[in-house]
Amino acid sequence: METTEMGSTVMETTEMETTEMETEPIAVAVSPDSALNIGGQSARQLVEQFGSPLYVYDAEVIRQHYQRLANAFSGVPHRLLYACKANNNVAVIKFIHQLGAGIDAVSANEVELAFRCGVPASQILFTPNCVAFSEVEYAAERGVLVNIDNISVLERFGQKYGGSKPCAIRINPHILAGGNAHIQTGHIDSKFGISIHQMRHILRIVSAYQMNVVGLHMHTGSEILDAQTFVTGAEILFDAAFQFPDLQFLDFGSGFKVPYKPDDIATDVESLGETMTARFREFCAEYGRELELWFEPGKFLVSASGYLLVTATVLKQTPSCVFIGTDSGLNHLIRPMLYDSYHGIINADQLQGTERIYTVVGCICETDTFGVDRRLVEAQEGTILALKNAGAYGYAMSSNYNLRARPAEVLMLNGRPHLIRRRETLEDMMRLQVEVLG
Repeated sequence: METTEMGSTVMETTEMETTEMETEPIAVAVSPDSALNIGGQSARQLVEQFGSPLYVYDAEVIRQHYQRLANAFSGVPHRLLYACKANNNVAVIKFIHQLGAGIDAVSANEVELAFRCGVPASQILFTPNCVAFSEVEYAAERGVLVNIDNISVLERFGQKYGGSKPCAIRINPHILAGGNAHIQTGHIDSKFGISIHQMRHILRIVSAYQMNVVGLHMHTGSEILDAQTFVTGAEILFDAAFQFPDLQFLDFGSGFKVPYKPDDIATDVESLGETMTARFREFCAEYGRELELWFEPGKFLVSASGYLLVTATVLKQTPSCVFIGTDSGLNHLIRPMLYDSYHGIINADQLQGTERIYTVVGCICETDTFGVDRRLVEAQEGTILALKNAGAYGYAMSSNYNLRARPAEVLMLNGRPHLIRRRETLEDMMRLQVEVLG
């Protein structure tokens, strides 16, 4: 076992076991001046050191994105809570917490992980959905603020705790926003939040149990294209806030649009920050005192920092196209198949040169296409390809489908690579199975 230092954090890494086959890099002509560099090291160097496939995150990109948000809303008291479901690696969470962020957790295990990363209860918000009430009790008993999004849970919380433990309430504003339907969470048919039309019911429960409601929350969805959506939702939450005299904050979730394609629209957080902070100051004056403005960025902080490095295993010519088969697949990055999402793909060995059109696929025994008809610099077997914007909902949503191991993860910090999760082995994958037949 060896230890590597990441700032003030010491992380332990374990030597890779040999029971899981991994791709051996094939000798490929690489031009150093034209190769992909991630945080100070080439993609091929990283693959040669840590194996393929490989998740790599650039800490400096995370820092830059965090600072953009912090600066955008610096005009009012605010708090940024990292939505750790996007990437739950301990090193990533610790790094973002060191930047100043708290944690937005959606499960009891995420709450526990935040504690293990050194995040105090006062900086954790627990926003579960359809979980057993025991998870709510766990968080509340540990001093974590619970954000309640269900009438029945609100009533049970009130019955058990009354006003002895503070809580927040998640409102569904009935705004249709976000990209794919799977990530639209604020519309009328969504399971998330308590309908704004149920406000009278909410108020009856709060009054009956003398509950201590300290925050209101909304989250309309991910990949919001129009920043005006935030403003529209804000006005709904501002109106609701006057019904709750003891608020400490209003939380607008996240949904900042991350550009995936070269011509993608991205949320102009600076302009949004200017508009939102001005309106928030006006609201606080109307409310009678200063509150905090909260956001819960996940994808915005980590998506662009990440690459999934894969190796071309075969080039397959068919009557209709040329496939590049890789040593990865939907088991490592499911977003293209689940959300029909676009991830940029580049030849990491050669960024410039003659281009060909390829369809890039995985090695899973199911259709697992990363990209169709992509223009890439000409590749060959052994070429390292890089899938961009893989820092969010990549490893966190990965699986062992086809009994394939999940990749290692590396954090680039101050020009040096740090192994932050070793590659899985067959023994890892079999460890929880129980033999009964002898």
